[in-house]
Parts: sequence; C-alpha cells; structure tokens
Amino acid sequence: MGHKEFLTEAVRLATESVDKGWGGPFGAVITRDGEIVARGQNRVLLTGDPTAHAEVETIRKAVQSLNPEAPSISEEHQNESTLEYVPRPEGSPDLLPERARMLQGCSIYISGAPCPMCMSAIYWSRIEAVYYGSDLEATRKIGFDDSFQYEDFQKPLAERRIQIKQIYPELGAKAYAAWTDKPDRHPY
Repeated sequence: MGHKEFLTEAVRLATESVDKGWGGPFGAVITRDGEIVARGQNRVLLTGDPTAHAEVETIRKAVQSLNPEAPSISEEHQNESTLEYVPRPEGSPDLLPERARMLQGCSIYISGAPCPMCMSAIYWSRIEAVYYGSDLEATRKIGFDDSFQYEDFQKPLAERRIQIKQIYPELGAKAYAAWTDKPDRHPY
C-alpha cells in the first residue's frame, strides 16, 4: 500500500464517522513499515468527549496494538515496544540522551489537517510523518476553525482567551521532585 491507499482509508473512516453520526469528517490511520497499525475516526458526538478526535483515537489504538501487555506494563517489561529506549536524534534540543520510542518509525494519514491538540499528540507520540487531505482553510470553511487557537498560543499568558495563572508553585514542585528523585524513572 502507498500514500494514496492510506489516505483513502482515512477518508473512508471520516465519511463513516459522518454517516453514523459519530462526529466530524475526520479519520486517520497510522502506518509502520508500509502496513496499517491502527485506524481511528472522530467520535466526539458518539462519546461526548471533546478529545475524541481521529488522530488521538488512532494514536491510542496504535499504542494498544504495539503494546499487547498494556495497560499493565510491569517494570520488567517497561523497556519494550513503544517504551523501549532510543537515543536522542542527532541535532535534537532534547536534554536527555534517550527516551522511550513511542510511535517513532510511524506515519499518520489524516482526512484533514490536524488541530493544535492533535498536532501536540502527534509530537508527543514521536510520529515521524504527517500526511493529510484537506488543509486548514478547507476545514475552516466547514465550521472547524482552529486558527484562533494557533493565534492564542502566540500571546502572553495574561492575554489569552482562557485564564492561565500559576498558583502555589511549591505544591507542584513536590510532584516534580518525586519524578526527579525516582532513581528508576523511565523518560518518555
């Protein structure tokens, strides 16, 4: 299978989501080594979960597929599959020498350009390539406009649409210290 077949499958999933009333016209597939690892589609209207976007759903399914022991991965199996350590890519600004693989080596095909939430999930999952059909302008024209989010992220915290304020940093520092002090922590 190639790019066109993978995108065709993402569009099929998007259309099914619309036809069944599950959510917007968004479908996705994640591939690795020329094979589909996971499929997903927008299910916001089906679940009432505003994070149930096609990309997030597909990432969750890919992780389940690639981690057959999940969600009960024990410490002895923690350095396997998507959690296996890989070295920091050359030229990366990452401070750590290695992190968990996550979905490195995978690509995602999406019916439309990813929103900021989904793009963040793609970055965190370390997917290496994103291919989409409809661009942000086409997505805006059908009522899914993410431009305000991209614009809001560029503003100082005090000027954003949603109130964002740091409170009690000493409390947050306790959880950070627990992570920092854990000798067998598993960076991801």
